[in-house]
Amino acid sequence: MKLRFRVVLMFIATVGLTSIAHAADPIIIKFSHVVADNTPKGKAALRFKEEAERRTAGKVKIEIYPNSTLYGDNDEVDALIAGKVQMIAPSPLKLGPRDFPEFEVFNLPYIFPSKSVLRRVTDGKIGQDLLKKPERKNILGLAYWDNGFYVMSANKPLRSVADFKGMKMRIPPSDVFEAQMRVLGAIPVKMAFAEAYQALKTGSVNGTQNPPSNLYTQKMHEVQKYITVSNHAYLGYMVCTNKTFWESLPSDIRVQLKLAMIDATRYANLYAEEDNNEALAKIVAGGKNEIYELTLDERETWRRALMPIHRDMEARIGRELIQSIYDESSALGHKR
Repeated sequence: MKLRFRVVLMFIATVGLTSIAHAADPIIIKFSHVVADNTPKGKAALRFKEEAERRTAGKVKIEIYPNSTLYGDNDEVDALIAGKVQMIAPSPLKLGPRDFPEFEVFNLPYIFPSKSVLRRVTDGKIGQDLLKKPERKNILGLAYWDNGFYVMSANKPLRSVADFKGMKMRIPPSDVFEAQMRVLGAIPVKMAFAEAYQALKTGSVNGTQNPPSNLYTQKMHEVQKYITVSNHAYLGYMVCTNKTFWESLPSDIRVQLKLAMIDATRYANLYAEEDNNEALAKIVAGGKNEIYELTLDERETWRRALMPIHRDMEARIGRELIQSIYDESSALGHKR
């Protein structure tokens, strides 16, 4: 009897210790993205990791996978839906091919005449309503993170619309960007972000568009001599999580993660412009690139050439959505 009693006690103790060990295991959140750690998105992801782990006292561990090391441009959304990762931060246009074309509104040329209009949209009803759209695909939008506005790069100067004629320009998969390049007279080449540098280096494409931070951290400026500061379109990110995973989390953990996301978003949107300015300054300091900033008249010529894309995309993106952004722009005193 004594022996049996000892065995029972040992069994109970073992089960108890095992339960305690499992209870102490942190919740793992794999956060995959396609850019470098030292970009606005990369820094924001690291800030979220720091805040989330601090606020949850180690109950959550965020594993960051930058530079397409886990999933790339073309498969990160599918990986999220399948639950292979728990968080991503793609450009909203990546949701376009998955029955959410309205997200391509963010990429319409010159849709945001100022940062204040952009913020009014993302922080207001328009942006918040859009965050809810992908839930039927098991995607939950959490926040918008800025990167910046696009510049053009190539191995020839791109100052006028005529300069683009016949140029093979790398673009992400996007009907808007395809239309944009065709209006400019260029040949759009859809390609994953991770493949762009090599394609530019070998000359299989002649040019591309990026915010300066991506251009610099991916070393594209080393294989592209000319950069035109056109600020013709916006690049931001929509931080997403797997809806099923998110709803499975304890409510107290979700609260802390939301607070961490608020902090990371504030950080991202505060420093994105600074990061892009610094990246452009570093490119200038390198002395190997020619930087050209469009004059107001040149920018207006580009804008007029590209504005018909807004009308052409009404059937795909939604006329009311485009008009609602015009209205926000008008409310801040901007004229179309």
